[in-house]
Amino acid sequence: MPPKPDIRAIILAGGSGTRFWPLSRRRRAKQFLPIVSERTMFEETVGRILPLVPARRIYTVANAAQTRTIRQLLPGLRADQYIVEPAPRNTAPSLILATARISLENPRAVVAVLASDHLILAADVFRRKLAAAAEAAAAEDALITFGIPPSFPSTGYGYLRLARGRARTFRREPFRAVEAFIEKPSAEKAAAFLAQGGYAWNSGMFLWRADVFARKLERFAPEFHDGWSKILAGLRAGSPGRVAAAFARIPATSIDYALMEKARGVLAVEGDFGWSDVGAWSSLAGLWRRDPDGNAVKGASVVLEARNNLAYNPGRLTALLGVDDLVIINTPDVLLVCRRDKDQSVKRILELLERRGDAEYL
Repeated sequence: MPPKPDIRAIILAGGSGTRFWPLSRRRRAKQFLPIVSERTMFEETVGRILPLVPARRIYTVANAAQTRTIRQLLPGLRADQYIVEPAPRNTAPSLILATARISLENPRAVVAVLASDHLILAADVFRRKLAAAAEAAAAEDALITFGIPPSFPSTGYGYLRLARGRARTFRREPFRAVEAFIEKPSAEKAAAFLAQGGYAWNSGMFLWRADVFARKLERFAPEFHDGWSKILAGLRAGSPGRVAAAFARIPATSIDYALMEKARGVLAVEGDFGWSDVGAWSSLAGLWRRDPDGNAVKGASVVLEARNNLAYNPGRLTALLGVDDLVIINTPDVLLVCRRDKDQSVKRILELLERRGDAEYL
């Protein structure tokens, strides 16, 4: 029986959550809000993995202000477990920094990269799959991900094309080779993917052994491996200045673009654990309680001749009459009203507010 992997979780908590504006703001982003339960999404993420990954093996990545919030929500970690991004440069530089730090402790540690703002309904199934993925990462010279079974032809997610044929098995879970990462497709292509089969949504969650990650960077993303080497040297020297300088020179892009889409040796296990990235307000319609006409309202309500609306107005009465397919979000200083099919474009409002200099609403 193989030895139990040394699993280290990296929780990415640096996002701005712009699509959940106006509730989500720069000073308190989506992951620090109680959107799907009474706990914040960050706390849900930590609670979900604690039975498998102890607190001493959890690392968080965020900017300085967000890290202060994290310290309040998850106190008692060692100082080095709160990894502060020197600058906002997307996930590739952040994961190079975090994996390098873990590599200094154990280059064969299995790193599990998790988002702080995803919903997972079946936590027990997720932990079982995570344990199997960690075993695969420990044993294989491979990068591991979760492929979410697509339930509809989404144009909002990237896709994985999975190899057919024999799968590798770990803890009785089949792992298939990923043949390609595919960007968000058109509606026609998404429908074709579902009809053909063999495609999965890209969950954005990854596992790798720290030394395997370094080798994959060197072979498939050499322009990022130089940053890895310099950050590792800065960490060994105990020089925050050298680390920050190396971090600033790493191209600001996602780990998907930097490595996952280029690398050979990527395996996926089915992520059939009730996953959602809760990417926009309309995604909550399936999570909050709905009336027979499909209206989901947080707060007291009176609803007449209205269908498929989502309203957030706690502490006040929301009255809906003769309106369909709206998102209505009320906060102390902002009221947002938009069509449900436009909620992915809320960030355009933020861009306009920024240009106008209305920073108090961002």
